[in-house]
Amino acid sequence: MAQRPTIKDIARIGKVSPTAVSMALNDRPGVSEKTKKRIRKIAKNIGYYPNYAARTLIGKCSKTIGLIVCNIADPFYTELASGVERITNENGYSLILCNTNWSLDAEHQFIDVLRARGVDGIILATVQKNDACVQALAQDHFPFVLVNRLPMVPSLTNKLDYVVQDNFSGGYLGVEHLYRLGHDRIAIIGGDFNTSTGLRKADGARKAMNDFGLRVDAKLVVDCGYSRKKAYKTAKEFLAIKKRPTAFFCHDDNMALGVREAILEKGLKIPDDIALMGFDDIDTASLTGIDLTTIAHNTADMGEMGARILIDKIEGVRHHMISKVVLEVKLVIRKSCGYQLHGYVR
Repeated sequence: MAQRPTIKDIARIGKVSPTAVSMALNDRPGVSEKTKKRIRKIAKNIGYYPNYAARTLIGKCSKTIGLIVCNIADPFYTELASGVERITNENGYSLILCNTNWSLDAEHQFIDVLRARGVDGIILATVQKNDACVQALAQDHFPFVLVNRLPMVPSLTNKLDYVVQDNFSGGYLGVEHLYRLGHDRIAIIGGDFNTSTGLRKADGARKAMNDFGLRVDAKLVVDCGYSRKKAYKTAKEFLAIKKRPTAFFCHDDNMALGVREAILEKGLKIPDDIALMGFDDIDTASLTGIDLTTIAHNTADMGEMGARILIDKIEGVRHHMISKVVLEVKLVIRKSCGYQLHGYVR
């Protein structure tokens, strides 16, 4: 495993003393502006970052935390960010919000920018199942907490702080509810299958299908990347086939709204013709006329807990502790699956 670049490496490459490097990186007098720029460029090129964990120990905190999310326009991430912000404000920290728009390259760049700006820690909500950023942050002993998603690498995940929801149970509960209402042809509008959230929800749904003797039709399980537009397009395709699904189980409410639009455009009724279920229980889900049955958890709580854990780490309260939090989910029954009309099939 490669060692993290040090001040001595910069000094060797730049043919200056380690003291000069320290002065340049901390913008102190005694080094010319030309030399400072050259040293900073070398530091950037070799991937050097100051050891902010060490700086924290001697009291040099910036009182700033970075939060990286996938899509701030998605109500899920808006609620998550509000929870993080509430705790950072209460504890006197500023929050820098970074929005990747689902780009892994952007995630890498934002981590670089945040570390270069000297944030005390990062809350990361964008992790994919194999994410080099997480390994790098852990190797560098940089304070960070994962929320919502985990890397699918047990040897790494076991060493990390995280706050997530029980996505497997959520996937299971969704299919179980639809099965008990008599549905045997269920379309799964999946989240990103390159993430732990998408994979675990799908795993839970498949387990329920197997337990209840339902046929798992691979053609009806589609990765829509948590995109409302992709969910809408996929639903239109499913509704055009001869033996269409009798129910849609979407891995988030935002995609469920896209599916809802496709169903209504087709001239079909929810739940009379097709049942619809979401996941997350965003505010829109409970609006009259939408009445979306969904799998609920408290997204803002997840953000709050992640922020508390990170601040404790920064301030040394949890210096040698690892926090692993898995939040329970629950089924919220509204009208979109027809429970009020038909009840469970016994």
